[in-house]
Amino acid sequence: MGKINVLDKHVAELIAAGEVVERPSSVIKELVENSIDAGATDITVEIKNGGTTFMRVTDNGCGILKEDIKIAFLRHATSKVKAENDLDCISTLGFRGEALASISAVSRLELITKADTEEIGTRYVISGGEEISFGDAGCPNGTTFIIRDLFYNIPARMKFLKTDKGEGNAVSNVIDKIALSHPEVAITYIKDSKQVLKTSGDGKLMSAIYSVFGREFALGLIEVDYELNGITVKGYVSKPQNARPNRNMQTFFINGRFVKSRTAMAAVEEACKGSIMVGKFASCVLNIDIAFEAVDVNVHPAKIEVRFVNERPVFDAVYHAVKTALNQRDSRKNATFAQSKPALKVNPFELAQKAFRERDEEKKPLIKTEPVKGVSKKDTNPFDFLDEPVVTAQKPISFSPKVSDVSNSLDIHSKANVNQVNEQDNIVQSPEKAKDTAEDSNEVVFSEPIQPDDTQAEIVSQPEEIKPLVEYDTDTFRYIGEAFKTYIIIEKNAKELLLIDKHAAHERIIYERLKAQKGSGYSQLLIEPISVVLNKIDYDAAVSNLDMFFDAGFEIEDFGNGVILVRSAPQYLDKEDIEQTVIEMAGYICDNKKDICSEKMDWIYHNVACRAAIKAGNISSDMELIDIAKKLENDQSLKYCPHGRPLTVIIKKREIEKMFGRV
Repeated sequence: MGKINVLDKHVAELIAAGEVVERPSSVIKELVENSIDAGATDITVEIKNGGTTFMRVTDNGCGILKEDIKIAFLRHATSKVKAENDLDCISTLGFRGEALASISAVSRLELITKADTEEIGTRYVISGGEEISFGDAGCPNGTTFIIRDLFYNIPARMKFLKTDKGEGNAVSNVIDKIALSHPEVAITYIKDSKQVLKTSGDGKLMSAIYSVFGREFALGLIEVDYELNGITVKGYVSKPQNARPNRNMQTFFINGRFVKSRTAMAAVEEACKGSIMVGKFASCVLNIDIAFEAVDVNVHPAKIEVRFVNERPVFDAVYHAVKTALNQRDSRKNATFAQSKPALKVNPFELAQKAFRERDEEKKPLIKTEPVKGVSKKDTNPFDFLDEPVVTAQKPISFSPKVSDVSNSLDIHSKANVNQVNEQDNIVQSPEKAKDTAEDSNEVVFSEPIQPDDTQAEIVSQPEEIKPLVEYDTDTFRYIGEAFKTYIIIEKNAKELLLIDKHAAHERIIYERLKAQKGSGYSQLLIEPISVVLNKIDYDAAVSNLDMFFDAGFEIEDFGNGVILVRSAPQYLDKEDIEQTVIEMAGYICDNKKDICSEKMDWIYHNVACRAAIKAGNISSDMELIDIAKKLENDQSLKYCPHGRPLTVIIKKREIEKMFGRV
């Protein structure tokens, strides 16, 4: 070990600053939290170039007294903690007194502030921890911090920053969390001279959610309001049908502080079991109010992780809060929608009658009726049959044809229909006259329709024989059919049966084609773009890797403020699958930043192939199944699906003969 040296003040401050200030978003978080602790009700945040060159935070809080300004920039100087006991009951967002000292050590900082008890404000400029100027300034009550050239004196730290867009999205993510945790504070966020967020500050969480995530996300939420053992849980959780493929839209606050809590995440997931599909996760914005002494917030430098004295009460409170909300407010059978009119009960027979009456008089009636005895043709209305219920395609009318002696060379297309209408008087011909006419012209005559019995709900004609729509037979390969709507049955070489999992096989085929064509062969342009709402971290991952999505068959456009537009997608994906796939991709890219690009693309191809493949249990045509089997036969290397499951199971003829005692 070398000689031990005591670091000088400047180097020690730079090292300490690195623990608090990692990137521009760290600066914004500390300054905005200080504004909230100062009692501000209106905060404006402005950044340029992702915050690397310019950041400004302005509030209408209590301000800083002139005599306290220089002291505030000393390390461990704070107005929020005075004694040791205060650490056991921290109620403010900031408390360590490290933020201003750390920020001023790695930037050029300007402070303009005025307390409500003072007549004139103060301007203080400090650069790299060294004071530049200190004097009076005219300004309103409150505080304004201007940060320029972050990390200008630490080039090694600057080179680890992301692009301006990436750093800007990180700042946006911080602003979103603060806006959701404090809906009573009106927040205005300006990015590169453009306002991207503005909350009303009316104290309503739904208003903040609407401003941050948009209308579509807000409409898919259920209110949560529950109290158990002195712990209050309020907020919103998504409806089961709006579940997402990852947990990235789960947001938790402890006493107004954004935290990452595994306890709360586990409680939400447990409460949603049985309500949402496996592999899907509920989105939520939940604020957990708990006694300050029951939670320790001083366990993480960025204060985003907390430790509970007892986790079980927190788990129980969140679990029962979410479970109760889902049971009481998500009754789909009794669901009512605001400002919606009750559905009208429409008789399908009446609709059919109306449709018939609206036909042109030149069109022929569908069913011939026999005139009632004692009524002349002139008094007969050819459309009287419309007063009776019309039998739709679901209840077909059975006809018993009577065919006259007709030669085999009869061209049926050249004969007139027996149900023709006299164009002059628009009267249906009588059966006797129609029969005579048919005998003269060798027409096919139909008897009266047999009306269905009142007790018989439906008449369905059965096919004489069920045969495969397509037969494929060669010397070595014979298609037999499909079992359980899942397994293709093939007889091979008259010696063995092949059972092929159609979903796994189709998934593997698509996967190989995506790899070969980089997804371009499966992409199609959407008639209407699909908007996908992401949190700012996933959003940044998506817009930073547009080429990866393009290689997988997706054309994605940055719509701004956490929303992306999908303009083209693999052709086999429906709207819901497109949205879910994009969310999964963004989350995976975000959570696996250390993976190399090829591994990421491999996962994306897995995901797209799995969703695009035909599903087990769905009805498939014989041509589809034969095509899958032929592709496997032509490429013997396809043995497993991308997830490792076998595609084919072989049953030898001898094994079957043993079962029947033939050998």
